[in-house]
Amino acid sequence: MQPITSIEQLLKATALIASVIAIIILVWFLVRRPPLGRFTKVLLLFGLGVMPLGVALTGNIAGFEYTLKRQFCGSCHVMLPYTQDAEDPKSTSLAAVHSRNHAFGEESCYTCHADYQLFGAMTTKLNGLRHLFMYVTEYANTGPYGEGGPKIHMYKPFQNSMCMRCHSTTATRWLAVEDHSGALDDIRKGDTKCVDCHSGEKIHPRAFSHGGNGHPPPGETADLAGGQQPPSPPVAPDQAHPPGPSLGQGAPSGEKKE
Repeated sequence: MQPITSIEQLLKATALIASVIAIIILVWFLVRRPPLGRFTKVLLLFGLGVMPLGVALTGNIAGFEYTLKRQFCGSCHVMLPYTQDAEDPKSTSLAAVHSRNHAFGEESCYTCHADYQLFGAMTTKLNGLRHLFMYVTEYANTGPYGEGGPKIHMYKPFQNSMCMRCHSTTATRWLAVEDHSGALDDIRKGDTKCVDCHSGEKIHPRAFSHGGNGHPPPGETADLAGGQQPPSPPVAPDQAHPPGPSLGQGAPSGEKKE
């Protein structure tokens, strides 16, 4: 038996145990046919009510936890240019660099594209239904990377606040960059966008909407010198760990299709 190392695995195990208990109770009642005394009624309450509700609750939460992972985003073929680049240890794109940072890890898509608002989870799920509709109507059978469908674009402009949740704009190393310090007030007010300089082709270079073709650039297909992979970047001084995902936070909602 594999050890449980995540909330998702714990929830799945809980749902499985609850379903097994419910089945045992129901089989016992159908086989033994005991009189409907207090003990039998309590067992049936657990077998027909408490345990099934527990399965439904933990199963739904486990499903939500899975939607936070990059693996879920990549389950739609049109998102492979994004997720494959993010997982590529040779890629130097911003998406890949952030994904190698332990503060983002397997939830890098969610962490960068989540809307941390009061009703973020609700609006994200509605966007998820929109994604499904677009996938079926516009992207089905469009090639291995969705190249035959319309180009993916953002629902709304990417806000500086999404970057500033980790990059506080006060760290010495960050301020040492001339473009940062020279436009500090404008960056903090949002008049100058982070993505004006860190543009789409630097974030998701394989994406068709940024001039890519779904495949890694020719330079990235060659092995690095010495056959070594780029090390995972340390967390910068101004990079406090992003808040862990919870039911009150939104999931990725920035892209037209994820």
